[in-house]
Amino acid sequence: MNESASAAAQPSRLRSLGLRLFGLLLFLTGIILVVPGYKLLTLHGSAWYVLAGAVWAIAGILVFLRRASGLYLYTLSFIATLVWSLWESGLDGWALVPRLDLPLVYLIFAVLLMPKYHRDGAKGYRRYGIAVLVLTVVGLVVAVPLAQKPWQVEANSTPAGHYYDEQTTPAAQDWPTYGGGYGAQRYSALQQITPANVSQLKRVWEYHTGEAHSANFGNELTPIKVGDAIYGCTIRHKIFAIDAATGKQKWMFDPKTPATSSPPNSACRGVAYYADPAATAGQQCAQRIIVGTLDAKLAAVDANTGAICEDFGDHGFVDLMQGLGKWPAGMVSVTAAPTVVRGVVVTGQQVMDGQLRSAPSGVVRGYDAVTGKLRFAWDMEQPDITTTPPEGKTYTPGTPNMWSTAVADEKLGLVYLPMANSAGDYYSSTRTAEELKYSSSVTALDVTTGKPRWVYQFIRNDVWDYDTPAQPSLVDFPTDKGLVPALIQTTKQGDLWVLDRRTGQPLHKVEEQPAPQGGVEPAERAATQKRSLYSHTQKPDLTEQMMWGISPFDQLACRIQYRSANYQGIFTPPSADKPWIEYPGNNGGSDWGSISVDVHNGVIIENYNDLPSYSKLVPRAVDDALGVFWMGDARYKNPPPGRNRPQAGLPYGQDVNTGWVSNLGVICKQPPFGMIKAIDLTSGKTLWDRPLGTAERNGPWGLHSMLPLQIGLPNNGGVLTTRSGVAFVGATTDDYLRAIDVKSGKTLWKDELPAGGQATPMTYEVNGQQFVIIMAGGHHGMMTPEGDSVIAYALPNKS
Repeated sequence: MNESASAAAQPSRLRSLGLRLFGLLLFLTGIILVVPGYKLLTLHGSAWYVLAGAVWAIAGILVFLRRASGLYLYTLSFIATLVWSLWESGLDGWALVPRLDLPLVYLIFAVLLMPKYHRDGAKGYRRYGIAVLVLTVVGLVVAVPLAQKPWQVEANSTPAGHYYDEQTTPAAQDWPTYGGGYGAQRYSALQQITPANVSQLKRVWEYHTGEAHSANFGNELTPIKVGDAIYGCTIRHKIFAIDAATGKQKWMFDPKTPATSSPPNSACRGVAYYADPAATAGQQCAQRIIVGTLDAKLAAVDANTGAICEDFGDHGFVDLMQGLGKWPAGMVSVTAAPTVVRGVVVTGQQVMDGQLRSAPSGVVRGYDAVTGKLRFAWDMEQPDITTTPPEGKTYTPGTPNMWSTAVADEKLGLVYLPMANSAGDYYSSTRTAEELKYSSSVTALDVTTGKPRWVYQFIRNDVWDYDTPAQPSLVDFPTDKGLVPALIQTTKQGDLWVLDRRTGQPLHKVEEQPAPQGGVEPAERAATQKRSLYSHTQKPDLTEQMMWGISPFDQLACRIQYRSANYQGIFTPPSADKPWIEYPGNNGGSDWGSISVDVHNGVIIENYNDLPSYSKLVPRAVDDALGVFWMGDARYKNPPPGRNRPQAGLPYGQDVNTGWVSNLGVICKQPPFGMIKAIDLTSGKTLWDRPLGTAERNGPWGLHSMLPLQIGLPNNGGVLTTRSGVAFVGATTDDYLRAIDVKSGKTLWKDELPAGGQATPMTYEVNGQQFVIIMAGGHHGMMTPEGDSVIAYALPNKS
């Protein structure tokens, strides 16, 4: 035997220590995998974890005893793990992360600790270990990017042509409503910023509202622009006006909302503008800004000075609590921009979710835009009450509300209400016939009478919190019989609907699909649910293989949770014996951000979430024992830790894990978590569908991974498109504003925001220059940084 080879075969002190430590680590890792891996096996899940754990434990013992066979055994197990990973997830890079990251690190240690020679002087197997390591790394680096989906579904063949009439003409120089033009298309005819020059965009000014450092924040503002002024609101619903060219503040009005009226995710999404046609020149409040407040009021101020409009309601305020009864502060608020049609201000109210069955009423009311006088009230249970209830009475509690934003057709005199679910979202046995009719729908009200003209419901007897979340968009929709006045509505469950806005009838095919049965109220579940065949964002049903994490450990935990839950696909009924999986979850699909409709080219742009929720109904006695009481209960102290909703007055509370996040703060479903897509307006066909957002500001325990790789992130906020073919979107949890090519979906430009951009951008023109604006205020529910910035972008001024 060669002496040098013999010496090389003997472990040095350092290598001996390394073998001991690595052997111990490998053994412990194997044991940690075996125990829960066995549980997964008993739940009819994958056997890999228990088998791999057992092999790793054995290999760890051998390595601890300083036997090279343990290192070789581990290397063989890595090869098996690689084959299993590719069999389960193919070359999906993000799906491979939890399967291969730790095993690959261990392989590096194993190769470094392998002896160069055997005791008999023959060459050792380290060279084979190195080969496995190099081939694996090189193969993944080369093959994974090549194997990623191109996401382009088909070429954009939509012919040019406009899809709007005069009253829904898209915004151009101004942005007069929350949704842009009066059709709420979130589209502008401006063309100065193009795909060719958008990369030159620069910040030209930044306005600070002065409001930050709030426990509950979620500034989701889309400002409006009329004339030379931009109008918006803060998280405490102060109204501000700033110069559209410079960002300098003109005035600010403080409604003096009490801090106690701030609910979770305090938001002000927008304000409304109204010009009184009967006012004389220079008259006070001839043009006014109207906003809802967190303590449930409507306020009106002069658009030029910010002075209160004394002729509106009671010295400038209308109290929306009138007729609702007495409730704790924060229970009722207004977060959406009011809608003005034919001189009537239409508003609903946000009612805090999950508190109690007999929550404040979902009544929708219309007020004179000049006097603030109540013109109508629509209480679905008490249609004879057309204004204020008799003394000692209230509007009907617990009915579906409109917390989102309406849109109106001035010509038809109709206002379209995206309706939420009844209070006590996840239990239905106590609902009335009227609630069952109007919940999770779009309802058209006649603004003259306040009476429903038609209703179209998207979910039968909704127990998934699938509120209709977004402002509808109005278009003239192309059909075989010509253009039809239509309404386009997104939904949390992922379906996109196109309805004749005169009648509420679908302008595309609708399919009745069998719905899962069972749960805590089997007799309540609908046998079928309607699904739109026009377009949808829903992906295939979840499988165990789609569970995710940052390591084998949390992926294994998510797999066990999956196998431990009830799941029969979309519309799986709520259960109390075990958790149930809701996919898409109650944040969508699409949420309040709405779509953008490029009515010139006939393209819809929609950003959406691809996230599940993981929930369980909790019997009332158990909830009470945990101290889960609604905020008005005498026993209520502070919200208990966890994700509990009391649903007082019903047999069950709810423990909901929105987004289904593991204990490491990582989503249990593999990426992408959020997407953006383009849809042919005429046919509903998908033109492209891409992940939205990178991983750099996301990671476990709230840490930033710093990886500038496309992953597709949770998003909250909407999209803006322009005639030149550029779409702008913030919304994502990586805190960027992006410009996207409408034709291809490729990102053309992005800018890092100082806080979360969970808002919808807008655009306008002043002095011949086009500006793009976004509110960077952050969102505590999305765990993005808080801020108070309204940021404007423009191309360099060549003058």
